[in-house]
Amino acid sequence: MTTFDGSPLGKATDYPDRYDASLLFAVPRAPQRAALGIEGNLPFFGCDVWNAYEITWLDLQGRPRLAIGEFRVRAESPAMIESKSLKLYLGSFAQEPLASATALRERIAADLSRVCDDEVAVALTPSVTFEAAVPQRVASTRSESIDETDVTIEASHPDPALLAHAEVPIDESLSSSLFRSTCPVTGQPDYADVFIRYRGPRIDRAGLLRYLVSFRRHAAFHEACVERIFVDIANRCRPERLSVYARFMRRGGIDINPFRSNFEQAPPDNMRTQRQ
Repeated sequence: MTTFDGSPLGKATDYPDRYDASLLFAVPRAPQRAALGIEGNLPFFGCDVWNAYEITWLDLQGRPRLAIGEFRVRAESPAMIESKSLKLYLGSFAQEPLASATALRERIAADLSRVCDDEVAVALTPSVTFEAAVPQRVASTRSESIDETDVTIEASHPDPALLAHAEVPIDESLSSSLFRSTCPVTGQPDYADVFIRYRGPRIDRAGLLRYLVSFRRHAAFHEACVERIFVDIANRCRPERLSVYARFMRRGGIDINPFRSNFEQAPPDNMRTQRQ
């Protein structure tokens, strides 16, 4: 079982402004996956796409520099990064002189890769290119929302029995903006837009909406929520192809966007939803 004795989660913390890699805290994936019955080979591919909007440091003349960071952590990595520790770590560059954005990117990549015990891809967008490089918002036509489905919802915890399907094959993309879970340590709410793309027996939309909303008081990390959704849909509805992508709202200038699929290696892009 994962313990958080060394984590800053749920604790009063200082906010250092000089580089300190020891602030990063790893969360092993194995215990969370064991609770879902996942051991050995993973039933999916994917990655966790992190966007960090509050990166700042000093150049060698003492002038503040800004960048937006994108970090991609593979689903196969033995550990993920605890989000508050990442916020504190990135904040520790605020008064740190660095020769260039490239030097910063290389240092962040080395530190995150060490913590995750796997190579983490890091990209930085400097402020001079924000307008041209920041992803545009997701087009509303990319998936069909199930949020207005006429349904009575009573479940308060995830239950795969809520999921059902008909023996009618279909290839479709569905979405919901009603997803909410809670942090397993602090109890703070986490909100997300969830996108489900699949091919196979048609998933009952009322049951799917009941299932997604049932996470509303469920305490789990973002990544674990998405993996539970993937496993439950895969086991209960038996689609030939399945992708689950959640775009969580940012906290502390960081949003986390886990993607899991049995036919796509990674999400096609890193495009913000309307709420991001």
